[in-house]
Amino acid sequence: MRAVIAAGIAGALLLGRGRREGLALVETSADGAWRSFAAALICLPALLAIRFFAWASLGTPDGGAMRALIAEATAYAIAWVGFALLSLPLAQSWGREAAWPHFIAAWNWTNILQYGLMLVLTVPGAIGLPPGVTQTLTLLGIAYAFWLEWFVARHALGVDGAKAAALVGLDLALGLFLAGMIRTLSGG
Repeated sequence: MRAVIAAGIAGALLLGRGRREGLALVETSADGAWRSFAAALICLPALLAIRFFAWASLGTPDGGAMRALIAEATAYAIAWVGFALLSLPLAQSWGREAAWPHFIAAWNWTNILQYGLMLVLTVPGAIGLPPGVTQTLTLLGIAYAFWLEWFVARHALGVDGAKAAALVGLDLALGLFLAGMIRTLSGG
């Protein structure tokens, strides 16, 4: 499994620089797609750190830290599995079902880059830089994440830019839905 993780991360690093050859390092099989969900475990500490930084500056939700953590963990699991399940019918409708496991594997591994970047971008706010600076950096980070998701979808599935954008939009819609769910479940 270590070799799979190392290859997945190496592939993600190449993809993160806009290099399609990173896809060659990512598994293409259904089993490889399943193994790529190890990325969720790798990303979990970054998510928790991001949330703790946010709670340190904004305060914990009204329902308390434990309730908020349970809500976050629930949404986190739904996000990883939910996107995979929601993207499959689209890939099938486009005639790209055979490429879907490779796409999910690449998508999952590149999430490590996205979570790492978002964690790094929380530091300026935590050390007291002005809100305008931190907001600008966060927007740039989000733009990069959208581009990376689009790039992976386009090249791993072999679809045009509009179809790749539809998958990014699907991920965004799922994320917004889950953010609302987290707010409701965490009591504020």
